Amino acid sequence: MSDTRPGHVGPWGAVGDGPPRPTPVRPRADRDENPGQGMVWALVSTALLAGLLWWLMGWVYALAGIVGLLVHEYGHVLAMNRLGMGPARIYIIPFLGGAARGARGAASEWIGVLVSLAGPAFGLIAAIPFFAVWAATGDPVWLQGAWFVAIINLLNLAPAPPLDGSKALGPVLARVHPLLEKAALLGIGALVVFWGLQNGAYILAVFLALGVISHLRRGAWRPDTAPLSWTQAGASLGMFLATGAACAAVGLTAMALYTGDGLGAALSTSGRFLGLAS
Repeated sequence: MSDTRPGHVGPWGAVGDGPPRPTPVRPRADRDENPGQGMVWALVSTALLAGLLWWLMGWVYALAGIVGLLVHEYGHVLAMNRLGMGPARIYIIPFLGGAARGARGAASEWIGVLVSLAGPAFGLIAAIPFFAVWAATGDPVWLQGAWFVAIINLLNLAPAPPLDGSKALGPVLARVHPLLEKAALLGIGALVVFWGLQNGAYILAVFLALGVISHLRRGAWRPDTAPLSWTQAGASLGMFLATGAACAAVGLTAMALYTGDGLGAALSTSGRFLGLAS
């Protein structure tokens, strides 16, 4: 996920040094307004997330989850720093995942879309080492890791608040009509929460439910930035669909190699794993 809201660090005055002396105000870009997550808490959060995945799914999913998460979020960080939102930092959320946060918000909806899609697109790189180890060892367990990396990025494209898909597709829908964005994001958000509850992903379901409620309570849905043009809306939709197709292709390739029975078996096995097929 990515957070395009600006970071903020409050001022702290010295104690016992007498009246404060006036100091020149440095430009905003020179101040570290996004100090990032403390090292100890980052390690603890990562360990908690890895432990939960290992307990629920096994060691290869824990490894793929952490590697996939870090590469995914680093994609957001690279885009934020490149597009004027930096310095960006990665935050690990215990038991849930992570988020990338910039020091300032996106200057336009177009930049916000690019940042949102950078995570899932760049995150697919994390599948490469799992394919490589499988090719070197012949152990199919590594294909499960490659599949899980792809699924992490694909699920993040779901247009449900606060996932990347809502930030990438929301402005496109709002360009058509603001009510279309609200109806689509809240409807799909409710479906994703229901999916989480049906499949025992209770922590994820609660997290997404809070995201949907936050959107319901928000006064203005669109940031006070330049909206997408029609050309940008078309490009955004195309990139969204292409990124989703790439994630699905990587995941199905990994599962097809794992089952050895072709695309049909890969679709069926993936669907059962995700609770979408019996």
